[in-house]
Amino acid sequence: MEPFSCDTFVALPPATVANRIIFGKNSDRLCDEVQEVVYFPAAVHDNLGEHLKCTYIEIDQVPETYAVVLSRPAWLWGAEMGANEHGVCIGNEAVWGREEVCDEEALLGMDLVRLGLERADTAEKALNVIVDLLEKYGQGGNCTEGRMAFSYHNSFLIADRNEAWILETAGKYWAAEKVQEGVRNISNQLSITTKIDREHPNMRTYAKQKGWWDGKKEFDFAAAYSYLDTAKMMTSSGRYCEGYKLLNKHKGNITFETMMEILRDKPSGINMEGEFLTTASMVSILPQDSSLPCIHFFTGTPDPERSVFKPFIFVPHISQLLDTSSPTFEPEDLVKKKSHFKPDRRHPLYQKHQQALEVVNNNEEKAKIMLDYMRKLEKELFRQMESILQNKHLDVDKIVNLFPQCTKDEIQIYQSNVSS
Repeated sequence: MEPFSCDTFVALPPATVANRIIFGKNSDRLCDEVQEVVYFPAAVHDNLGEHLKCTYIEIDQVPETYAVVLSRPAWLWGAEMGANEHGVCIGNEAVWGREEVCDEEALLGMDLVRLGLERADTAEKALNVIVDLLEKYGQGGNCTEGRMAFSYHNSFLIADRNEAWILETAGKYWAAEKVQEGVRNISNQLSITTKIDREHPNMRTYAKQKGWWDGKKEFDFAAAYSYLDTAKMMTSSGRYCEGYKLLNKHKGNITFETMMEILRDKPSGINMEGEFLTTASMVSILPQDSSLPCIHFFTGTPDPERSVFKPFIFVPHISQLLDTSSPTFEPEDLVKKKSHFKPDRRHPLYQKHQQALEVVNNNEEKAKIMLDYMRKLEKELFRQMESILQNKHLDVDKIVNLFPQCTKDEIQIYQSNVSS
């Protein structure tokens, strides 16, 4: 079982239906880690002398940040995945290779996800933000709360309404691949081979110095910077290959519902179970027609098969997402240093979801009834979102409360099952 084995996917026309780009990610982390769904409005930062505190380190702030919605482990500053008001989506993956991982505290890959979303209005600009910060501050630090030390390098899938970028890193070195059509996925391995559209200026020189590349044969990033046999990459039984197969199976007909089915797939290992499991999931619809809104679905609970994908649309004055926001503990720095102290970070939705699952786990009939109600709620939400995209009509007053109301409806299903 691969720890922290996330999977991120993107499908672009002509692989999708109705000129939409579809983004999806499963975040696979320790089974008892809570992931919250939170919203931060756009902001102007007048006092640029003030530093921004990320998970471990402080960095320079920028004059303006965009509104973001994030799915994140509740103990840290960054995010596993998220979107911004301009339709940029980012998900990251843990990757390892020949370059040693730095244990020193720097920026986490999850911090870079949030920083890319807060500071960029296109996918390529988000890539620029991430690689600039990587150069300036480096990546490193423990990626878990408390009991185990665990660090890694990062890969990122960044998408907007027009294109996607794969960015893969090894320390401060990186390569990027532009994706303009079809399907692409990333898992816990380097996957950029010879199609390199942008790169760290010293990336090849460094590989040559280390003896990872002879300087003669065609440069292959994954082959040089990891131990992969890239010739066998698409035929192995790993989740990267399984994910690619699932995307290809539906090529030409991929919708947001197809992406959710892929994230719910257990035989492939993409919907992970065990000590490391899928703790949260996200799917986004990014229409190429800029007059249509982007729609972002989040679960905020473990196991997408037994969760509800709830929609979020950026509009002004959004209601706070209280039922998916975890309690905060002050000061967080002290909490992080007390390895014996594990605060209860469960938000209201997570608590009700877990209670309901405990009840139905021992009752097959109850489990079926509850799942039927969850799917009915989801289908109705999908119908409403499709109607918005078809009719180009957005009731802003209703959308302000869209995600919070969906969460309340989901909680209602769990409460009635627990009490019945």
